[in-house]
Amino acid sequence: MAIKNLLLIMGGKSPEHAISLRSGRSIYDALDKSKYDVQMVGIDKAGIWQLMDPRDYLDNADDNGLIALKTNDDRVYLDKVKNATYLKRYKGNRRISKIDVVFSAIHGSYGEDGVLQGYLRTAEVAFVGVDLLCSAVGMDKDFAKRLWRDAGIPIADFEIITAHNKSKFSYAKLAAKLGPTIFVKPANAGSSVGVHKVTNESEYKAAIADALQYDRKLLVEEAIVGIEVECAVLGNEEVRASVIGGIVPTDKFYSYDAKYISTTGAKTMIPAPIDPNVAKAIQVMAIKAFKCIGGEGLSRVDFFLTDDNRFILNEINTLPGFTSISMYPKLWEASGIPYSQLLDELINLGLDRHKEIKKLKTSW
Repeated sequence: MAIKNLLLIMGGKSPEHAISLRSGRSIYDALDKSKYDVQMVGIDKAGIWQLMDPRDYLDNADDNGLIALKTNDDRVYLDKVKNATYLKRYKGNRRISKIDVVFSAIHGSYGEDGVLQGYLRTAEVAFVGVDLLCSAVGMDKDFAKRLWRDAGIPIADFEIITAHNKSKFSYAKLAAKLGPTIFVKPANAGSSVGVHKVTNESEYKAAIADALQYDRKLLVEEAIVGIEVECAVLGNEEVRASVIGGIVPTDKFYSYDAKYISTTGAKTMIPAPIDPNVAKAIQVMAIKAFKCIGGEGLSRVDFFLTDDNRFILNEINTLPGFTSISMYPKLWEASGIPYSQLLDELINLGLDRHKEIKKLKTSW
């Protein structure tokens, strides 16, 4: 089998920059170098693409949350030349490598919201994960929840607040509709960035002010009493679902620190100790939610499970974490697919979709 030229991208302009670096490091370490010639690009917090040395590309690469890209001036870009896409240097406009497939580890805005996917489609290069539309819809919790609701998928009740209409809402007004405990979260963010659990007016005001730093549109949602359960999905036309994982936070909720930094921030259970029939129903619903928004490749679908075995869709993560403690690879490992093999399957799914896209007519 011919070695594939793979471009691994990490970093980015979102608040999830550091998480992306952790995911990228784990992906690089697990890629089979006998199958892939890997080029690595780090996107800094200003959005600059830099060619990185895989042997030495991180500062403070430890487990205490202090992690950053080593900066350099080796700026790069993608260039389409006839029927091939190349990674090229700005200096001298020199080719570095032909690129067969891109594996993005960029979470959040500019990486998981369709922006990067649109660029890769324009460059006509294969890439891992969902396409442009699914990325954009999956990232926007408002749009995604409306589509799921129309498809008959159970969701939590919610209200949308923006910087322009926030004066029309108060904690009392929202609590009357959604209940005394509510969650405030940016509509377009992930990894629990800017998410707050609110039980009074002062908490509400502080939560709105903080969350509006990350997005112009906020989701205010009723609290669902239950455990969080997660299901990983994998595939293009034929989609598989992993075993169900359960999460019990040791803090108020499953926060950023609990997901990515703390080893004691949450108790994970894989597989989750739930009724097998309920687990099967959640798997079916996860695939339905994924397909509803045009999913291909991968996603992690998160639900709340109540004591009476009702499950409510929380959100979808179209580019879930790939760190050493991330649920997506752990769920597939528990389902019989080890990390390295999972990467192979994801890469092949991206290549297969690109072949299908190339068959389409774009002019006449």
